[in-house]
Parts: sequence; structure tokens; C-alpha cells
Amino acid sequence: MNAIIVSTLLGVIMMFCSWGIKNQKTHQTIALVGLFVLILSNLAQLNGWFVIDFDTKGMLAFTRFGLFVNNLFFIITFIYIWLNGEEITKFDNQAADFYALFFFILCGASILTSFDNLLMLFIGIEILSIPLYILTGADKKNLFSNEAALKYFLMGSFSTGILLLGITFIYGATGSFHLVEPILRASDGLPQEQMILSAGLLLVFAAMNFKVSAAPFHFWTPDVYDGAPTVFTSFMATIVKAAGFIAFITIFNSQSKALGYTWELILSFVIIATLLVGNIVAVFQRSVKRMLAYSSIAQAGFMLFALYGKSSFAEEGIILYAVVYSLATMGVFGVLIKMKENSFEAFHGLAKSNPLLAFVTTIFLFSLAGIPLTGGFFAKYYMLNALYAAGAGLWLIIIAILFAAVSVYYYFKLVQAMYFNSGEPNMYEVPKKYTYTLLVMAILLLILGVFPSLVFNYLYF
Repeated sequence: MNAIIVSTLLGVIMMFCSWGIKNQKTHQTIALVGLFVLILSNLAQLNGWFVIDFDTKGMLAFTRFGLFVNNLFFIITFIYIWLNGEEITKFDNQAADFYALFFFILCGASILTSFDNLLMLFIGIEILSIPLYILTGADKKNLFSNEAALKYFLMGSFSTGILLLGITFIYGATGSFHLVEPILRASDGLPQEQMILSAGLLLVFAAMNFKVSAAPFHFWTPDVYDGAPTVFTSFMATIVKAAGFIAFITIFNSQSKALGYTWELILSFVIIATLLVGNIVAVFQRSVKRMLAYSSIAQAGFMLFALYGKSSFAEEGIILYAVVYSLATMGVFGVLIKMKENSFEAFHGLAKSNPLLAFVTTIFLFSLAGIPLTGGFFAKYYMLNALYAAGAGLWLIIIAILFAAVSVYYYFKLVQAMYFNSGEPNMYEVPKKYTYTLLVMAILLLILGVFPSLVFNYLYF
């Protein structure tokens, strides 16, 4: 409850800062201080030091896992604003309004990590999504940004309608909005046949696939990511996606039994389709930004492994994956922001003109590809172990490894452009402070590539 209330208050405070304080640098400082306060307030609840307690009537359930994930979201957002503060100020000199939207998004994410009622799931998704529509269309003079915002809004509204219909069916079958364990037959351990419940769960499954951009519900992702301002795309592709997966896991860890054998068939189809579309289409992209958009779809395929069954590998794996994927993606987009165009040609010769920037970009790409000694390697390792622990067939693990190998190809295309293609990079001036911030993020990925348990050790204290 601490995180939900404090993030809401901070969002309101930032809105007043937009009216009363004109210095954009001050807005960034206030946002960073606010995030620090938010981290402390969530830690206070996590450790039982101070808890803002209200009777939620069973609507919310604050677990150690959910509170721990909240803190990771807040820390990653702190790094994001620390890195991109100057870029955010370029939009109408109203940075405080954007920081307010970030805090409201974090409020929605906090609800998605602690909901115990399907109505709260809907509220959390809406609080998370509505500010995103605004951020997508933040570049008002850019027609692509306006188109992306409209497309995101229409598709998001459509998926929300599917979600609500699914929740309605579940309520009709169970008489409750709570996540009730399905009733299994004593004879064979299979769920009692409830067509309405199954239909409702399938509709919720489809809606959640849209939210995390998993195939075949991914079609909005490339256009929205490409049209949105790059500085906001990195936030959409990381914190927002990770929050959606935490909600996804919360629902189907308890409800997947109601679908019986059908669950593994549907989930296997979605995983293979997501890996196929994300990786194969990314190979043929000529725009780095669109390549990263399809890459995020492929990464969603790996995150879906956590839905196969509840295990320590699934729990630890999704935490580690969310952290290293967020750091690496924010890092690559952070470099892309400084490019004057989104093509691979813009990176030609970067290793000669700015070797440190090329090095950190390579670390980010290696992590996304899952190369050893980066955090991305262990993230993929944990997710494959989660798949094995859940009893999935070896064939699915082999398919996942093969697609991971395909991803190496299109990530290395960018490495090749930086190190092996001659020319001058088409980019703006990059301040040393900005490069050093990216270097810190790259070092964190290397540390997690050797000591991955640093991310989730505190979860068990």
C-alpha cells in the first residue's frame, strides 16, 4: 500500500511543479528525490518498519515477492530518469508533466504486483496504460508519433474490452472476482468441466498477451515503438512489459489448472509463434529501432517460460530477466537517442570515433543476445531451467535455444556496423556524463553476468 499511495502523491506533486517551477533541471532533481522516497517507503513495508495500512477488502494482497519487484521497478526508473532527464526536457519544456505520468505508471505497476481481485487487475492495467498513450503521442508535431498514439489507444481499448469480457465470464462461472483455485476431480486430478470459466480464462490470456506484445497479438508493437519518441519507447519496452508479465504470472499460476492439458498446448503455440515472429522478422529490419521492437517481442517469448509452472527458477528467472533486459534495452535506446537517424548506417565507424560508447553498446547487445559473462546469459539460463523444472518437453527447450542463436545474428549486425564498417557515425554530440552513465549500466550487466543471485538474494531474507 505504501508504494501505491506514495507514487500517486508524487505524481500529483510533479503536476504542481509543472505549474510553479520553470527550471527543467529542478524537475528532474525533484523526480529523482521522489523516486528515492518511493524506494524507501516500499522498503519500509517490505521490512515491516512502517506500513500505511488500509482494509482493502481482499482486493490487494501484499506479498514479499510483489514488494520486492516494486523496488526493482523503482530503481530501474531512477536509472532511466537519471540517464534521460535532458532528453525528456526537449518536449514542450514540460518535463514535470512527463515525470508525473511516470509516477502514475509506477502506481499502476504497483497494483499489478499486488492485486488479488480481477477488478484490481483491470484498474492496474488502465492506470498503467492511459499515461502511455500520452507519452506515445508526446511529439505532437510528428505525424508518426500521433499515428502511433492513436493506434496504441485503439488497440489498447480493444484488448481491454476482451479482458473485461473474460473477467465477466470468470465471474459468471465462479461467482467471485477473486483468483479462486479451480476445483479438481478426485478421480483423475483434472478440472471439472466449466466451459464458461475456460472461455473467460482464454479471453484474459489473449488480452494479457496483447499487453506484453506476445504473438499473435504483437501487431501493434513495431509501429507504436517506432512512432513513439525514442526516449519513451525504452520505458514502454521495459518497466511496462515487466509489470505486465508479473500480472500474467499471478493470474495463471493459480488458474492454469482450470484449462487442463489445453494450457500447455496454447502456451507452447504462443511461445513458438512469439519467438518465430520476433526473431525472424528482426533479421530483415533495416531500422535499428524496428529491430529492437521485434527483439522485444522475441524477449517476451523467453519471459513466457515463467508461465509453464511455479518454481524457484521461474520466480527468480523472471526477476533477473526483467532487470537485465531493462538495463540492456534502456542502454541501447540511450545510444540510439543520440543518433540522428535510426538506420544501421548511422552507427558506421562508431568504434573509431567514440570507442567507449561503442564498447558499452556492445555489452548491451551481448546481454540481449544472451552471451556468457553478461546478465542476459543467466537470465535465459534461468528461464530454460524454469521450463525444464515444469516438465516441458525437451523439444521446446531446443527450439528456444535455436531462436536465441538466431537473435545473435541481428544483434551482431549492429556490432559489425560499429567495428567493421568504415565511415563516420551520424550522431549528435554525446556528453561525457551521459557516456559514463551508460558505462555504469554496462558494468552492472557484467556483474550480474558473474553474480546473478545478487538481484534476488534479498527476496529470501
